[in-house]
Amino acid sequence: MSDPSETSPPAAAAAAGSDQTRPPPPAPLSRYESQKRRDWNTFRQYLRNQRPPVSLGQCNGGHVLEFMRYLDQFGKTKVHVRGCVFFGRPEPDSACTCPVRQAWGSLDALVGRLRAAYEGSGGAQERNPFADAAIRRYLKEVRETQAKARGIPYRKKKRRKTTETPIGSSAASRRNLSAGL
Repeated sequence: MSDPSETSPPAAAAAAGSDQTRPPPPAPLSRYESQKRRDWNTFRQYLRNQRPPVSLGQCNGGHVLEFMRYLDQFGKTKVHVRGCVFFGRPEPDSACTCPVRQAWGSLDALVGRLRAAYEGSGGAQERNPFADAAIRRYLKEVRETQAKARGIPYRKKKRRKTTETPIGSSAASRRNLSAGL
C-alpha cells in the first residue's frame, strides 16, 4: 500500500488549486447600466470621430447638442412640419414625407444616462456638459415641437396632494366604533 500523504506532483497541484477560493464572477449589469455603458461608449466614439477628435476634457454642451442632432437620423418618430396636411393631427391616415427624429422621451432618457455616466467616470459634476442649460432648452424645444406636430399638448403631471384623514374618520375607526371598541 502506498502512503496517502505521498501524492504525485500534478495531483498535489490540482488538490492545492481546488482549495483556493475563486472570487465569484461579477453580477450581470442591469438593463439601465448596460444601456448607460452602451450610450457612453457611443458618445465617446462620436467624439473620437470628430475632425479634429475631441477629448472628454474639451467636450462641452455644443458637442452634446451636435450628438443629439446626429442621432436624429436614426430616429423613428415622425415629426410633421408646419406645411404638412397632417400637422397637428395625432393619428394621420396615410404616409407623408416629413422627417423622422428621435423622440423627446428617448433624448431625455439618453441625456440622463450620459449625465450619470460622465460623473461615474470621474467627471466633475459642475463641469458636466450634459447638465448644460443649452441641453435643457433644446430638450424643451424638442418636446414642444413634437407635441405641436402631433396635436397633443404636453402637460406636466401635477403631483397629487396627500390629504390626511381626520382622526376617527377612517373605515377601520368607524368599524371599531360600531363594534363598541
